[in-house]
Amino acid sequence: MTLNAAFHCGAVRFTVTLSDGVNTARRCDCSLCAMRGAVAISAPLDGITIQQGEDNLTLYSFNTHVAQHYFCKTCGIYTHHKRRSNPTEYGVNIACLDGFDPFLPAVDVLDGLNHPQDGQAMHRRGVLRFEADAP
Repeated sequence: MTLNAAFHCGAVRFTVTLSDGVNTARRCDCSLCAMRGAVAISAPLDGITIQQGEDNLTLYSFNTHVAQHYFCKTCGIYTHHKRRSNPTEYGVNIACLDGFDPFLPAVDVLDGLNHPQDGQAMHRRGVLRFEADAP
């Protein structure tokens, strides 16, 4: 499944080939992800192709510097990151994908504070739920 994607400002456009559609949707509770608040879905490392605006991407990395988080220099939107828990994949901000509603009914929240790369078992902290009001 290959989709078009863009930042809020439109400065960066890219295509994404997803690993398993929205079945990989998740949030993380590490210090960055908790503040960022995005739902991420998985793509292989060769699954993202920047179509325009690559020079408008900026990189943020912290702590172990294994995870690499990419943002737009203009609007600040997070698009994707190289995953620390699985360095063969990117996590992609579902809200950047054309035609995808980021408000999924239920999204697993994973324990990123006790990271599997630090010898901890990966486990779910809970579920983030969205209930839409009736029209």
